[in-house]
Amino acid sequence: MKPPVGGQAVIEGVMMQNGDRIAVAVRRQSDNTIAVRSLKPRKRFKRLDKIPFVRGTFRLIDMLSLGMQALNLSAQLAFPEDEQLGKGGTFLTFLLAFVVAIGAFVILPLYLTNLLPSLRLGNSVLFNLVEGIIRLAFFFFYLVVISRMKDIQRVFRYHGAEHKTVYTYEADQELSVENARKYSTLHPRCGTAFLMIVVVIAILIFSVAGNPALWLKILSRLLLLPVVAGVSYEVLRFTGRHYDRRLVRWLAKPGLWLQRLTTGEPSDEMLEVAIAALDRVLRPETTAASSDPHNGNSLPG
Repeated sequence: MKPPVGGQAVIEGVMMQNGDRIAVAVRRQSDNTIAVRSLKPRKRFKRLDKIPFVRGTFRLIDMLSLGMQALNLSAQLAFPEDEQLGKGGTFLTFLLAFVVAIGAFVILPLYLTNLLPSLRLGNSVLFNLVEGIIRLAFFFFYLVVISRMKDIQRVFRYHGAEHKTVYTYEADQELSVENARKYSTLHPRCGTAFLMIVVVIAILIFSVAGNPALWLKILSRLLLLPVVAGVSYEVLRFTGRHYDRRLVRWLAKPGLWLQRLTTGEPSDEMLEVAIAALDRVLRPETTAASSDPHNGNSLPG
């Protein structure tokens, strides 16, 4: 069985991963050439990486760490003349973004739902359903807003290039612009689909905490986030491996619909960059891949 590959869009390029082989390819803005660099494999939680419903949290941490490395490297390659953030600045930027995300997509929807007495004192499942709908509405609004930004639109087009290139690899076709161009920009293993799954799983898991006081609700949400991530990862893993089943395809449709906001139709030059990144991680002379064919974060961005 072919090992899955995946990655993410970065600044003016694409990061691709094949097990422990990781590469970033970008289009240099100074001379329009493609620069490709390999990233060193991350240290893994070896013992925990095989445990279902536990591995998801640690792989999510892995993905976030790798994503920061890839973004930093892409900025250095695409704009070498510009001043770059150091490791400390990058970490603080990421930490601030994480805190804002928790506040906007976890605490604020919970607070707004809690303002309604009929929900605050009522059924916990109904409470969490309304909270989940508000959370999803906030996330949808956020994507609509950023998708209108010119720089983000380019990132989303590279996101589409990544998906098309992954599809070409999965179809056992030669990695060429002509072959990649015909595929969809929407992929069932995309991280955007993962976020849709998280919203649904969160409704079910948060309901277990009941309907206590607001501060206890907030605490329960934060403590249960690793559980939500772990279960959501297993669901995404299942859908990715069984996408040929009609029911699974039907369940995956909302995540695919949402990708219409986070992907765009790439140019041929963008496809060339994505192909260069994938070609690098498929070469046998690069860093040895992990023995687990389903290992790592092989999720299309």
